[in-house]
Amino acid sequence: MRKLETPLREEMIKELQIGEELLITGTIYGARDAAHKRMVESLERGETLPIPLEGQVIYYVGPCPAKPGEVIGSAGPTTSGRMDAYAPKLLMLGLKGMIGKGQRSPEVIEAMKEQRAVYLGAIGGAGALLAQKIKKAQVVAYPELGPEAVWEFQVEDFPVIVIIDAKGNNLYEEGPKAYSVV
Repeated sequence: MRKLETPLREEMIKELQIGEELLITGTIYGARDAAHKRMVESLERGETLPIPLEGQVIYYVGPCPAKPGEVIGSAGPTTSGRMDAYAPKLLMLGLKGMIGKGQRSPEVIEAMKEQRAVYLGAIGGAGALLAQKIKKAQVVAYPELGPEAVWEFQVEDFPVIVIIDAKGNNLYEEGPKAYSVV
């Protein structure tokens, strides 16, 4: 299992292959569709974003509130397709990794190939376990959105799988071929 530290560099990304298991350590950002919409609207108004995107990773998550003594509540991935309308624009600004679950649109995959970025999968239904890998969490933008605000997480050995690599290879397409009887 390969270990990566954020921010991601292009040399790291171009080596990653679909199906590869990774452990990420460093800063990642959490945001869902409401926050993505706000960020893109800010860009359209000529405003700066509340987070740096160059080399960064966004985790598609709306975490549950933390219980006493915990850093964060359950923090499982949400369906990535909700961010597809916004992802190409953020990729153009240097975003290098996205973590979520589910398929991505052809437009997002094409933007990933052009910008040399990766889509990483986290296990849906394992939010309580994934939350244990988040060592620090704070809202950094749009607090009025509650769990859909933009979060900054410090993670240690956060487990993900490369679903779509920077060449556009897609585990959702290639994986089933290994089991095909045709």
